Amino acid sequence: MKNWSTDTKKLKKSKEQFVIWKLEQMINFGLSGEKIKESDLKKYWKIINIDPAKRNFLSLLIK
Repeated sequence: MKNWSTDTKKLKKSKEQFVIWKLEQMINFGLSGEKIKESDLKKYWKIINIDPAKRNFLSLLIK
């Protein structure tokens, strides 16, 4: 995943914040061939900031 607007080196210092950021990026802007860990998605479900339509669709898949 390429990101030009975020300093990922700083973000990686906080593992939890990095995982949340990466989940949001992957869901909102595309997977780029990567897979989302279902365990991470379930763990941070209430925290991540994603598109409501995508949230509704994903909620059908993870329950």
